[in-house]
Amino acid sequence: MFGFGSKDVGIDLGTANTLVYMKEQGIILREPSVVTRNIHTREIVAVGSEAYKMIGRTPNTLETIRPMKDGVIADFDMTAAMMRHYLREALKTAGGSMLWKPNVMVCAPYGITSVEQRAIIDATYQAGAGNAFTIEEPLAAAIGVGLPVWEPAGSMIVDIGGGTTEVAVVSLGGIVVSESVRIAGDAMDHAIMTYVRRKHNVMIGEPTAERIKMEVGTARVYRENKSMQIRGRDMLTGHPQTVTITSEEVAEALKEPVSAIIEGVKKTLETTPPELSVDILETGIMLTGGGALLKNLDRVLSEEMQMGVNVADSPLDCVAIGTGMALENMRPARRQARQR
Repeated sequence: MFGFGSKDVGIDLGTANTLVYMKEQGIILREPSVVTRNIHTREIVAVGSEAYKMIGRTPNTLETIRPMKDGVIADFDMTAAMMRHYLREALKTAGGSMLWKPNVMVCAPYGITSVEQRAIIDATYQAGAGNAFTIEEPLAAAIGVGLPVWEPAGSMIVDIGGGTTEVAVVSLGGIVVSESVRIAGDAMDHAIMTYVRRKHNVMIGEPTAERIKMEVGTARVYRENKSMQIRGRDMLTGHPQTVTITSEEVAEALKEPVSAIIEGVKKTLETTPPELSVDILETGIMLTGGGALLKNLDRVLSEEMQMGVNVADSPLDCVAIGTGMALENMRPARRQARQR
């Protein structure tokens, strides 16, 4: 048997960002899921924010990668090293050390294969966990946002992360129906990059695309059409170029990713039992994840689905908080967490 102590850790191991939640302290670490390493020696040069600053700026001897792709591990060694770094930093912040082997629960996309799940568990142990568990991402998000997941009532959660959008209907502590869409925040960034290249003949990088999305991005323009200046490389001359992009242009660029998310919600509702559909119609849909911050996305989704749509108060934190809360309350959560 094992006990649960003050150093228990919940990790939202996301494609774009990693958040660490510690019992009684809340979220104590929030870093990009990025690692920079030496190509020849494979030595890790930077992790997290420091590595993110290097995207598109590294010499030939270095490469900056995202070890997570679509919510699952794409590079096992780099993921384990990244988690080890974050666990060490989190425990240091909490006044502990890696001599304390914490119990760690990591969220994982719903419907991943047993091989993918095993990779997450193995990476967690390699990072220094005493005991490792996984919990489905949409369930963790629902717990974190405060939905009545343990009651016999249907709640719909739409968690828009970096690599995937998880749509799920939760009831009685479990996921009744779910749809995983491989379109989320990263796909939005790439859609903006493609649009700017096609419309303005200017190449921009992921950080610039993300800044566009955050500052003037919108799912649909209703009133205010904002604009901002961006810099990139002119595809014809190869010289630096400054162009202006508007909210209307961003909405046009994001039309396909937004439609894919809406389609995922529709498919989930189509397979939801009638009794739970009635509950969802009354309570509405809850949006979480970084993608939920896209302006007017809730309004567009509400118009398409003809029901209420709410954005969580802290959409970026819900999965990490729910993962930690599930670990704090292992008795009900153990039905969903799977120890390996």
